[in-house]
Amino acid sequence: MTEDKNLVRSRSYDFDFGTMPKAASAAPATAREAFLQRLSEPITGEELFDRLPDLVYFVKNERAEYVIVNQTLCERCGRRRKEELIGLRADELFPPPLGDSYRSQDLGVLEHGTTILDQLELHLYPTGRRGWCLTTKLPLRDRDQRIVGLVGISKDLQAPDERGEDFSAVAVALRHLQRNLAEPLRVGHLAALAKQSPYQFERRIRRIFRLTTGQLIQKTRIETALRLLRETRHPVARVAQECGYSDQSAFTRTFRRMVGLSPSDYRAASLGARTT
Repeated sequence: MTEDKNLVRSRSYDFDFGTMPKAASAAPATAREAFLQRLSEPITGEELFDRLPDLVYFVKNERAEYVIVNQTLCERCGRRRKEELIGLRADELFPPPLGDSYRSQDLGVLEHGTTILDQLELHLYPTGRRGWCLTTKLPLRDRDQRIVGLVGISKDLQAPDERGEDFSAVAVALRHLQRNLAEPLRVGHLAALAKQSPYQFERRIRRIFRLTTGQLIQKTRIETALRLLRETRHPVARVAQECGYSDQSAFTRTFRRMVGLSPSDYRAASLGARTT
């Protein structure tokens, strides 16, 4: 009898053990669904993102209208209450042609499921504030996998930390970058100027600027283009050449993608801002 009981226990244990992996594989999804069903309200992240002053957070519906925003976006748009943004589209909140550019980007996500990951952009807000950021936008889908909205963040780029040896180690390379924008700029050459391997140089750049070396080069080129468009009467073709773009159309595409305006539109907007 004892042997039979042990046999039963053994068989029961073997059976349970054999089914454990299947149960374990289903557990995470089941536990998540059960947890979410217990919440009184859906998770929006709004209250959490309100505590991040260097990050813009938003959720938009299928019509590209804001349905959730954080306090940072509200303040940068010159509004007192977040409710003032709800129901508006980007082209209704930002002046043309910038708002039209933002809306076009939204439609790419909503209509085609385009994913935007860490895109380096210059944001120009209605209050006049401008700054570089890394923007991410993802489509939101319902249970039938239809796109019903989008969620996005724009993270401010921190000012370079000039304290410590990290900055001094790459200072020579950065000066070369800033003074030779019209020339081809390769990571290997910049790393050699800093007396580092390309891998070490890339790590240092990421640590200081929160950017890849390629993003830093592109940011520096476009920032110089912004200054030349504002402060000179150089033709766009000359501005492109001085910033390292031999092809004006490639320069215009990159400028529009990062700034949201064509070079000519940006120059016109800058002139208009100075005369009003």
